[in-house]
Amino acid sequence: MLVNWNYKERDTIVQKLDPRARLIFILLAIVAIILTWDLRILLLWLVLALLSLRLAKLTWKEMRRFWLVVLPIITFLVILTALTGRGGEEAYSEQHPLWQGTWILFGRTFSPSISIEQLFFAASQFARMLSMASLGLLIPFTTHPARYGVAFKGLGLSDKFAFATDLAFRFVPTLGRDFQTVLDAQRARGYEVERLGGGLAQQARNLAPLVIPITIGAILGAEDIIDAMDLRAFGTHKRTWVIELVYQHRDHWLIAAGVLLLGLTILLRSLGVIHFWTGIGIQ
Repeated sequence: MLVNWNYKERDTIVQKLDPRARLIFILLAIVAIILTWDLRILLLWLVLALLSLRLAKLTWKEMRRFWLVVLPIITFLVILTALTGRGGEEAYSEQHPLWQGTWILFGRTFSPSISIEQLFFAASQFARMLSMASLGLLIPFTTHPARYGVAFKGLGLSDKFAFATDLAFRFVPTLGRDFQTVLDAQRARGYEVERLGGGLAQQARNLAPLVIPITIGAILGAEDIIDAMDLRAFGTHKRTWVIELVYQHRDHWLIAAGVLLLGLTILLRSLGVIHFWTGIGIQ
């Protein structure tokens, strides 16, 4: 059986908005963020994204697992970018060095350096990814599971694509539920993964009793869904949806705000007002 993200019904302005309007605004906001490397503008987007989480009344307990996975990944990518200096060529053309070092690894000499531009680029990258992650977090935690399919269908997608997207949103929590079930079953049989130890390769082999049943279960579950859809003649004709979504005035205002912010970003970028910023001049 499919499960969903930790959704709770709340009396918030975010959940009162049409899910289609929220999806459109988040998509427009992410595009605007991608077009921006100005740290000042990105910090404003980050504040807006965090304010959205606050308005949705999401607690740390609910988001903890998400951030425990996403934050280390973002931090690793930012540190790697800062040390290597890769990826900043499109943002700045000159550098002002702050530190130059020499490392010897595996018999080879490396000369990493840190500049003001690299630090600001890393900060911009961190604010950029954190803003997009925060906005994306709103979709699974504030959208009713029964409205995924009808929301994507309401955006003009086909029935097949809308239903496939609905299943995709349910895949990760379902896989997590299956992993926990298999792990508990193996522990009940005396298989303690934490006590086996060993190197990285050995730890990967220790997970085999977990990975194999989870993978097979996911394949069998997908086949069950396909069979159920075939028995109901899914895809042979246009289908109807039990839930009907209707735009309210607040939804139109939200979409208009997203279009305005994206249009303003494109205009200011083309005029050179928005640029990579370090506080020491335009790059």
